[in-house]
Order: sequence, then C-alpha cells, then structure tokens
Amino acid sequence: MRRLPIYLVFDTSGSMNGEAIAAVNTGMQTLVSALRQDPYALETAYLCVIGFDTDARVISPLTEVAMFQPPALKASGLTSLGAALALLAERIAADVVKNTPSQKGDWKPLVFLMTDGEPTDDWRPGLARLKEVPTGVIVACAAGPHASTEVLQQITEAVVRLDTADSSTFNAFFKWVSAASIQTSKRVDLTKQDVSTLDELPPPPPEVNVVGV
Repeated sequence: MRRLPIYLVFDTSGSMNGEAIAAVNTGMQTLVSALRQDPYALETAYLCVIGFDTDARVISPLTEVAMFQPPALKASGLTSLGAALALLAERIAADVVKNTPSQKGDWKPLVFLMTDGEPTDDWRPGLARLKEVPTGVIVACAAGPHASTEVLQQITEAVVRLDTADSSTFNAFFKWVSAASIQTSKRVDLTKQDVSTLDELPPPPPEVNVVGV
C-alpha cells in the first residue's frame, strides 16, 4: 500500500515556551483526531514529528495515523533550523519507499515546518541536503511577528505567516493542516498524482496569511 508521509517539523526553542508550545501540542491532537475520522487519511497518512531547538531530533518516528500518539513538546534552547532540515532530509531518505520497476513507492511527503524566530545555525547545508530528496509540498509557517519569512522563502515557495502566536491562531493553522492532509490523502488515492504546490491544498483561513506566492 502506498503511504502518504507527513512530516511535522516544529521549532521547540525557548521563544516558543508558554502559550505557543501549548497551542502546538493542542494542534497536534486536533490534527490526529481529524485524520482518524477520514477514511482516505486513515488508510494512507503516516505522521512523523521532528523538533528543533539547540539540536534537532525525531520525537515521533513515521507512524500510521491509527497508531500515532501525539507527543507532548517542551520548549527551550536555541533555533537550529539547519540541523532540522538536515535531519528531515535524512529521515525522508530512510523512510520513504522509492518506486521500483516492480512496485510503486510511497507518495511524495507533505512537510509542515513551523518556526517563530531567526535560525541560530547555518541553515544552507541542511537545505542543500533537503533538495536532494523527493518532497511534495513543503509549507513553512512563520509563527508570530518575530519569525523570519526571508529565510523560509529560500526553503520553499509555500510560506505562510501567523501574525499572532496565540492559541486561536494556532488552532486555525492546525485545522488548515488537517484539511490539507485530508485533501491530499484523497487526491493521491483518487487521481494517483502527487501534490506539489500550495494551490493544490485548500485555501488557508484568514488567520493564515500566504507570503509572496
């Protein structure tokens, strides 16, 4: 069975402490609940959570939605975005089943990356590694007024901004992530085509502003 891998890459640095990280934890619960209620997502969607602060680590390895348990994230440390991009590339290369002459591999992964600040490491080598692996849509979310969209726009064309880092705005973002994941699950099943642009996802809600697309 062809899987749709969905990678959730979260900034867990100290600036996310408090309401923001609590809203991310709640948002993951919302996402998993929505995916489990959709027959297409339940069949094809697999979730992986990567966190990055002073370093980057896999918090939840790629797991089918029915078995996925949302982790409880905590926030501290710096913002090692480059390490996160390199780890994301490494996991995609290891996790995603490639096409072979005898069988179809997994669908190209969806990636949702969220950060609320400026990277504190050199992110370019990590991005170079990420470009070497197959990805579908990479959505980068600048969460709050202090997040740099300039760096994110060099990572992907699909950049969105949350003007406030409060729980209601985060909730709107995660509902959109849920809808995008469900729509992609359905699309790949019915059309047998990968999703590669933001235009192929549902339109974001008013709280989620598309940047320069």
